Amino acid sequence: MIRVTLFRRTPEPKSITVRVGEASYAVRVARNRRARRYTLRIHTALREAVLTMPLRGNLADAARFAQAHGGWLARRLAQLPEVAPFADGETVPLRGIEHRIVHRAHARGTVWVEQAGDERLLCVAGAAEHGPRRVRDFLKREARRDLETAVAAYARALNVRVRRMSIRDQSSRWGSCNSAGVLSFSWRLVLCPPFVLDYLAAHEVAHLVEMNHSARFWKVLRQICPATDEATRWLDSHGNALHRYGAARESDQREF
Repeated sequence: MIRVTLFRRTPEPKSITVRVGEASYAVRVARNRRARRYTLRIHTALREAVLTMPLRGNLADAARFAQAHGGWLARRLAQLPEVAPFADGETVPLRGIEHRIVHRAHARGTVWVEQAGDERLLCVAGAAEHGPRRVRDFLKREARRDLETAVAAYARALNVRVRRMSIRDQSSRWGSCNSAGVLSFSWRLVLCPPFVLDYLAAHEVAHLVEMNHSARFWKVLRQICPATDEATRWLDSHGNALHRYGAARESDQREF
């Protein structure tokens, strides 16, 4: 009788540790078949560092690469704005206007807006543990509604066809478009003043005319969206801070 012994491959670690002085930082490792080199970035929405490596890359090389950029990593993480969870008493901008989150445990419904004197409230029904998810779902629905309206208007203006639109939580870009007419946007645009969301809708629809950022593209965009320059300045100044909303504080993360 021949006995065959099978050896299981040890699972590859999902993260590596970078040490800068006395501080330690966890870096998530992600292999990508299209990657040709090692890249390190900060996922602002998840507030984590991600190292992308080629499919056949070496984990030891990846660790050395991350460690060599430890100073940059520490600075970028330190620059992330303080988190603002979707919790009772916290404030969140809706279409650029601050709303205070109020938990209404015994009320019917999910999430709705109320006016209380000079203050706007974002009321959340149900159990407290479901509150953050309900607020996020509400904001995504509002973002989709606003973006669908804006995208449809600009598509008519430019006589182009949008095949599909998706709403995501993108960390590196506010919107995207491909040549097949598929558009994608960050739901966080509903936190911005309306002219900013409107600009992003116009920007991505304009790519269906010019799939580049040439002078002709910007000419087309400014013809349909006069607030282009104002919106880009707003995003440059305030865009990064939008990723702090809905993130859990470290103390909250350790509790769950």
